[in-house]
Amino acid sequence: MTIPKLNIHPPLINTPCPAVTTLNDLLALWNCPSTGAITTRTSLLSGFPHDDTKNLYVFYDSSSHTVSSSTNPPPSSTTPAQNATLNSLGYSPLPLQTYLDFIRTIAMSHPPPSPPNKCRSSSSSSSSSSNKTIIISVTGSAKDVAKSYLHIARLQSQLLLSSSPSTSSSSSSSSPTEEEQKNKLATTNLAMEINLSCPNIPHRPPPAYSRDALIHYLDSLAGAIKAAKAEGLPRIPVGLKTPPYTYETQFLGLMEALEASAARKEKEKEEDEEEKELECPISFITATNTLGSCLAFTEGDGDDSGLEGALPTELGTGGLAGAPLHPLALGNVQTLRKMLDQSEETLGHRMQIIGVGGVLDAQGYRRMRKAGADMVGLASGLLLKGVEVFGEIEKGLGEDGW
Repeated sequence: MTIPKLNIHPPLINTPCPAVTTLNDLLALWNCPSTGAITTRTSLLSGFPHDDTKNLYVFYDSSSHTVSSSTNPPPSSTTPAQNATLNSLGYSPLPLQTYLDFIRTIAMSHPPPSPPNKCRSSSSSSSSSSNKTIIISVTGSAKDVAKSYLHIARLQSQLLLSSSPSTSSSSSSSSPTEEEQKNKLATTNLAMEINLSCPNIPHRPPPAYSRDALIHYLDSLAGAIKAAKAEGLPRIPVGLKTPPYTYETQFLGLMEALEASAARKEKEKEEDEEEKELECPISFITATNTLGSCLAFTEGDGDDSGLEGALPTELGTGGLAGAPLHPLALGNVQTLRKMLDQSEETLGHRMQIIGVGGVLDAQGYRRMRKAGADMVGLASGLLLKGVEVFGEIEKGLGEDGW
């Protein structure tokens, strides 16, 4: 079976953060013509035990090393110098099922806006441009992630069924209008991102730093894909969200895990003659998540003894994102692009990359694409500037476009 790919245009999306927690948050991004896809906040099957007093974020000025005077500040409070975020967040307090319900509401009642003509690449067709992808970010144990895949694949099957002409016409005795038919035929494409890179969970280091942990997750995913096939469910793209890697062994651990997942398929091929291809089940990599163990102080009264950590963790540390992370994120994307391309034959297909980390404007977007990203994602940019940041990036790209 051919590995499904992300088909996202414009190649600009949000990534998980507090600004994509609610249905209204997601709708604001869904209705933005400058986003080619939206991503939910990372969820677990049963929701994360969020604590407003412990799980929060601040804006950060990397030039003066100062933080915002309030926690969880809105974009309207951003100062010109604030270009980063620091957080002690975990995951969404809402369970996966709530996000699936949100997506059903969006898909059935809110057709995506058509991007302006200048946004469309020469290879984009009018039919594909009417579709928009929703990437559902999940985490949890390997077993829970496997269950999440089945839940999402079932929803995709339902959405495909509801968008088919035969289903649409039989659901009502009256003939639908041309606009109603167009909206129903605009299929919402789903994908799943496995977030294995949050640095803020006490005593639980990110699994994506461990080759063996990654192999365990990929084995469970392969089982879920096989179970979904047995149910007759559609295959959906699956990606891994990785942490910032800082030395070669970490990159090699990821590659070894991906290649091992392809070798597993080869073993199955020997036992199942219907299996024709040797392919890693991962469609894309999202690189990178925040950099953990970062510390910023609140402003004192001129006396260093009054300085306190800006975040309410044991050491005052948390995950850093935004401009200070940008060079490391670019390096991760470029390194992964090279390694994935070199291993394409072993993996069985070309893996896509969503480049994330410190993109705040059109220049950052261009740098991320140059480093090798197929698509570009924003989280801190969304928190700092609001949904308008996507339109600003598109405008900043000028006539060259995407």
